Amino acid sequence: MRMIGQDSLKTSRTLSVDGKEYTYFSLPEAGKALGTDFSRLPNSLKVLLENVLRFEDGRAYTVEDAKAFTGWLENAHSEREVPFRPTRILMQDFTGVPAVVDLAAMRDGILKLGGEPRRVNPLVPVDLVIDHSVMVDVAGRADALQKNVDIEYERNGERYEFLRWGQAAFDNFRVVPPGSGICHQVNLEHLAQVVWTRSEAGIAYAYPDSCYGTDSHTTMVNGLGVLGWGVGGIEAEAAMLGQPIAMLIPDVIGFRLTGRLREGVTATDLVLTVTQMLRKKGVVGKFVEFFGQGLDQLPLADRATIGNMAPEYGATCGFFPVDSVTLDYLRLSGREESRIKLVEQYAKAQGMWRETSTPDPVFTDTLELDLSTVQPSIAGPKRPQDRVLLSDAAPAFLRELPGLSGSPNADVTKRHGVANANHDIAHGDVVIAAITSCTNTSNPYVLVAAGLVARKARALGLQPKPWVKTSLAPGSQVVTDYLNRANLQEDLDAIGFQTVGYGCTTCIGNSGPISDDIVDAIEANKLVAVSVLSGNRNFEGRIHPNVRANYLASPPLVVAYALAGTITKDITKEPIAQDKSGKDVFLKDIWPTQAEINEIVAQSLTREMFQERYAHVFEGTAQWQAIKIDADSETYRWNSGSTYVQNPPYFEGMTMEPEARGGIEGARILAKLGDSITTDHISPAGSIKKASPAGEYLLEHQVRQADFNSYGARRGNHEVMMRGTFANIRIKNEMVPGIEGGITKHLPSGDVLPIYDAAMRYKSEGVPLVIFGGKEYGTGSSRDWAAKGTFLLGVKAVITESFERIHRSNLVGMGVLPLMFKNGESRETLGLTGEETIDILGLEEIKPRMDVTLVIHRPDGTEHRTTLLCRVDTADEVEYYRQGGILHYVLRSMAQAA
Repeated sequence: MRMIGQDSLKTSRTLSVDGKEYTYFSLPEAGKALGTDFSRLPNSLKVLLENVLRFEDGRAYTVEDAKAFTGWLENAHSEREVPFRPTRILMQDFTGVPAVVDLAAMRDGILKLGGEPRRVNPLVPVDLVIDHSVMVDVAGRADALQKNVDIEYERNGERYEFLRWGQAAFDNFRVVPPGSGICHQVNLEHLAQVVWTRSEAGIAYAYPDSCYGTDSHTTMVNGLGVLGWGVGGIEAEAAMLGQPIAMLIPDVIGFRLTGRLREGVTATDLVLTVTQMLRKKGVVGKFVEFFGQGLDQLPLADRATIGNMAPEYGATCGFFPVDSVTLDYLRLSGREESRIKLVEQYAKAQGMWRETSTPDPVFTDTLELDLSTVQPSIAGPKRPQDRVLLSDAAPAFLRELPGLSGSPNADVTKRHGVANANHDIAHGDVVIAAITSCTNTSNPYVLVAAGLVARKARALGLQPKPWVKTSLAPGSQVVTDYLNRANLQEDLDAIGFQTVGYGCTTCIGNSGPISDDIVDAIEANKLVAVSVLSGNRNFEGRIHPNVRANYLASPPLVVAYALAGTITKDITKEPIAQDKSGKDVFLKDIWPTQAEINEIVAQSLTREMFQERYAHVFEGTAQWQAIKIDADSETYRWNSGSTYVQNPPYFEGMTMEPEARGGIEGARILAKLGDSITTDHISPAGSIKKASPAGEYLLEHQVRQADFNSYGARRGNHEVMMRGTFANIRIKNEMVPGIEGGITKHLPSGDVLPIYDAAMRYKSEGVPLVIFGGKEYGTGSSRDWAAKGTFLLGVKAVITESFERIHRSNLVGMGVLPLMFKNGESRETLGLTGEETIDILGLEEIKPRMDVTLVIHRPDGTEHRTTLLCRVDTADEVEYYRQGGILHYVLRSMAQAA
């Protein structure tokens, strides 16, 4: 934080709130100094500008950086990069464990370089919320929650011990123990402050709350007016260690909202519509900012739902400005009144406050949605942006069925017996119905709606079909409080939606087992089973290995589909089920009115609930407190026998001077992949197959298959994770057509074998590797292991038609080159088969976004040359790549400073 008097733009001013003085760096005053009126700069960019003003030091942050925002206003675009330091870091345990592993490894590494281990320590506040580990092992029972919690602790003892050590060993590092809620909802309800404060040298500073999160849905907090987005764990670690991250000042797409939602339409329907519109628009790498009179009608919970889905529509963030709705939510969720006053006064002083009459900001481009035109929808069967109207859901599934089943003659009318059960099963039957994920379980309106559907269904004697596994995983314990207060939890329990845990569960792939007999029937008859979940991700192979079609839907529709038991029925017209007397029951018979929902939310959700639940949120249960740790050790005492936490090899043999990096010659193609390859395809989070390199490793280390846990839970062990890279059961490598899963061809032998095994063979032969892909490579979760695993397999470059933002950054952060085709070329136009050898020339002196030469040596002896775009985008990224990765860069800097 700069001291008063060093301000090159003389922007320091003070605010008085409840008798306390706060210093802040004034945007209006900076505008005067620069001869620019910043009032119509998008609010999201005002946060970036304030960051420049606050840290301006003439070196990393300069007056020229601030002037760049003047240029942005003139052109609604900029090619200038500016540094950014977030106020704080948010982590969840799947991504947090490997981040803490890296920090622990860096303490070992700096010791070897002659530095002080304590220098490796977060310089900004870090909160890690354990929310990804609970699985739906038990469901549909009154004791489901306690059973799942007990199993969670039994499975994850090593990981939790490690995190408790980190909590004691590192400053500025807090852990929210298991069972508290999903990180994004805990962030929204408690951690976020909208305006942050800090005292330094006797001066109290006020500045915008901003956040990097090691989970892509960090953008949920955008609904509260907090600028935050998902980054890979690699980038987050650098940021927490004080490294400013350079970024191009982004284009900002304005999304005007008008009108209000019609009766019967939910926030989920709205966000699926927004996602489809913005994916079609193309907003990858851009900010999206919402504006217009429609915001007056949009509750904070709905804003958070829209912000949450920014990764699904491809934007860096989905930002909402601060207004009276923001203040109302801060008050409801138990924030102190002095903080609420500060938020209002600060936002107004900085020109960040929105009212109906506020002039529209300047945007790079805009699009518009009349909320009254939104219709009930679901999305699937493979991607969040594949929205279909609810009325078209059944025929849309039938259109997809041939591709999903692999048979043009798949018959949805033919039912197949299930052993040891009094029911059968067919294509399109819903076997998982889960109210899950941060997106919707944060929103009391859709959860109360689900409870009311359950109440009306219960009154009519309806029950889910016997082949449906039902579950409810609230985003926080506050949800349980208001559902109990409204007596809706009792209704949900009565139809099988008992609470199974407070975490991501099914949405992250922790759906747990479905009946072995149902699995046998699915596999024997090659059935396309269906899941319906109120989540944000439905990528191939993510939800459950035996469920090929996955649909995102609102919580009340999840309940409705559990009752119907199939996606092949048009529930807008056909009866969902029959009541106790055999009378047809239609969706309209059990669907609540908005007035019913609003009344219960108003009566049941109170400020006191938030205050009570979050008063001791960092303490945890007796189970958490009973975990024993070595609290006095600055470095972690690695256990060589652990299958959960191991010291990664990134810093082995590291010296103070990096090795020179040159061209890539004689590389083989490890995989040739198509469009929309997600980070789930590259590094799955779900179950580990027994017949896989990771499964074989665990069995060799005396781990029973029942204790395999998931890839996500084992991210602290690089041996498991590198074996799991490209191991998704649905990934399709074009080098081995007709085969699903992480398989490739080793050349020149021609042997077909798992990608990990092939990579290790190439490594022993001293052969570098490349990956080819199509459009939107790396979509999905901000999964640093998708880059770490790629690196550990020996891949030197990934060549695609386009990258998703976070994964491109992660690749650079691990020292892997992201390269893009130019001029409409692709792996297809170049006729690649995977049997070629590859050279990449011109890498001796890398510059941001430079051209490099791709040389393709074909098996017939011919050669083809073309030009690629090197997606090392900034000068800082050039340095990271030169040093072998961002963590190597930071570690050397720390050791030299010591």
